[in-house]
Amino acid sequence: MIIRVRQAAAACALGAALTACTAAPEAPRAARPAPSAPAAPSRPPTLAPGPAGLTPVFKNGPRTHGKTVALTFDADMTADQGPRAAAGERFDNPRLIAALRTLKVPATVFMTGRWAEEYPTQARSIGRDPLFEVANHSYSHYAFTGDCYGLPTVSQDRMRADVEHAYAAFRKAGVPDARPYFRFPGGCYDREALKTLTPAGVTAVQWDVVSGDAFATDADAVARQVLDGVQPGSVVVMHCTRSAAPTTERAVRKIVPELRARGYRFVKVSELIGAGGGRH
Repeated sequence: MIIRVRQAAAACALGAALTACTAAPEAPRAARPAPSAPAAPSRPPTLAPGPAGLTPVFKNGPRTHGKTVALTFDADMTADQGPRAAAGERFDNPRLIAALRTLKVPATVFMTGRWAEEYPTQARSIGRDPLFEVANHSYSHYAFTGDCYGLPTVSQDRMRADVEHAYAAFRKAGVPDARPYFRFPGGCYDREALKTLTPAGVTAVQWDVVSGDAFATDADAVARQVLDGVQPGSVVVMHCTRSAAPTTERAVRKIVPELRARGYRFVKVSELIGAGGGRH
């Protein structure tokens, strides 16, 4: 038996024309489909420039596209408040962000570059959480007009640089995708400011509901003001700074369940802009 096996093996090695030794031809492999190119990330919607090419201004979404509302939070810190932060004043509000996460409320955080520098870990955490989007509130939180709630002013020739400085601070902190939305410090702007920022390609975002949380001490009063003012498509302005808005977290815990009971759905500013026909 062993001899026969050896003879057969030898015959195969010598290429004898014995079909029993010939290996069956390998079936052709199916061609692999070419890998598809990764989908390009969609650009967040923006508004077209206004008359004379001015920076567009967004205040609220459509009133007839369902009961949606955007809660927005300004993370304010001016360029000259570093010594106050070093002395222990808190310009952040981790409990507020934690409450939004617990309540599963999407939100837009308008952050100053100086705030991102002071709290880079928090800025990165907010910026990488799909529940939130980070937008620009300037680097310095200096006013872009005169006579704006006593804020220092940034000169016209430095306005665009101030906005771009904030985006650079976000990138340095690890915020991956800050939105092309800008909120003027104090909400103060004029035609010249809108014209100056046109090359920055941002949409200025205002609001139609003032929460009154700045320096407020009564969370119930803040909640009532928001609940009385909200309409479909509303943008609510609130704050993410413990020292300047200590009641905001408690107010949010009252506002959210009540608006949900009324049938409202919470969205980010980008969704409201998109619903209103914003460009991608």
